[in-house]
Amino acid sequence: MDVTLLGTGAPAGLPRPDCPCAACAAAQGENARAATALLVDGALLLDLTPGAAFAAARAGHSLTGVRQVLLSHPHDGPALEVPAGLPQPGRVPDGRELALLTGHRVRAVAMDAPGTGYAVTGPDGQRLLYLPPGGAPAGLEEPAEPYDMVLTDVVGRPDALARLRGAGAVGATTDVVAVHLGHDVPPGRELARRLAAAGARAVPDGTTLVVGAYEDVPDVPRRTLVLGGARSGKSVEAERRLESFPEVLYVATGGTRGGDTEWADRVRTHRERRPGSWRTVETCDLVPLLKDDGAPLLIDCLSLWLTDAMDAVGAWDDAEWADGGERALRDRVRGLTEAVRATRRTVVAVSNEVGSGIVPATASGRRYRDELGRLNAAFAHECEQVLLVVAGQALVLRG
Repeated sequence: MDVTLLGTGAPAGLPRPDCPCAACAAAQGENARAATALLVDGALLLDLTPGAAFAAARAGHSLTGVRQVLLSHPHDGPALEVPAGLPQPGRVPDGRELALLTGHRVRAVAMDAPGTGYAVTGPDGQRLLYLPPGGAPAGLEEPAEPYDMVLTDVVGRPDALARLRGAGAVGATTDVVAVHLGHDVPPGRELARRLAAAGARAVPDGTTLVVGAYEDVPDVPRRTLVLGGARSGKSVEAERRLESFPEVLYVATGGTRGGDTEWADRVRTHRERRPGSWRTVETCDLVPLLKDDGAPLLIDCLSLWLTDAMDAVGAWDDAEWADGGERALRDRVRGLTEAVRATRRTVVAVSNEVGSGIVPATASGRRYRDELGRLNAAFAHECEQVLLVVAGQALVLRG
């Protein structure tokens, strides 16, 4: 089963008309996207958009063989113009299945937002799922059989991908293709980087994909370290990398700090932006979690883990540091990095990047700076991907 993406953009397209934002300004050439529309085996058109016939012609196809046109979401603006020879577009009621003379079967999937998803099974059994912009499946049977291809709004609704993964509808060989792309993420490298972290990819308008071919499915890094300064956006970047995965375990190493209202506000802000399906545990005992099998781990952050470890070995006292404290800290760091090396879990860890500027005025401050630098380097050595976040922009250092 072949799918030609006549468009891959949001309903308003990319760039948006009269939008002055930086993302729209950069959406030129192959980064420009018409509203999403899919041509399946030349016989089924999912979403009719302006200029569909010309888009098909540019991709080397014709719409003359289209036997069914289905809409996935309400279309704002003027009524759709149906090119000559095309059947009138319609929608399949939720849960109903439509059989085409070409051998394709189309089942309507209920959404949690206005619109309809379509599960298409080809004559040879390949299966694809197409979801409308801003929509996620309203309910899924578990366990579900994995689709060969899923086309969905990865940027706008990463939780839809998480739901599909949780139900088994997206597996390791499922080709996840991002559609309905707008100006929420700068196009080009940044979009590709964010999608790859979710195990998804984007393709230019006019691309024809073979359903069931998974050679181009991105490999999600299993261990990632996200570095950055204060308020750089490092925690947001780390959370974004796992928001399309179900049942993430968020490991908070900072504790509650009873009586510190400013710290409590920080903790509350972090909790409120996490998906509701995530669980939280407050602990600095990371090794047992890394040794266990289970859901992805988000560790925030290693710098607070180090503070706890240095407290435990008496690192702030020069005499205790010299009398076994330094050796004890080295053992703790070694135990952590060995656990990271051996872990089977997906891990995203956050740490502060310090020591690039002013030298701390105290011996304990300099000791902490040095040990955090060593910890970051040792942890990064065990990671497939390392990022440095500066002013909200992620720079890939490895991977």
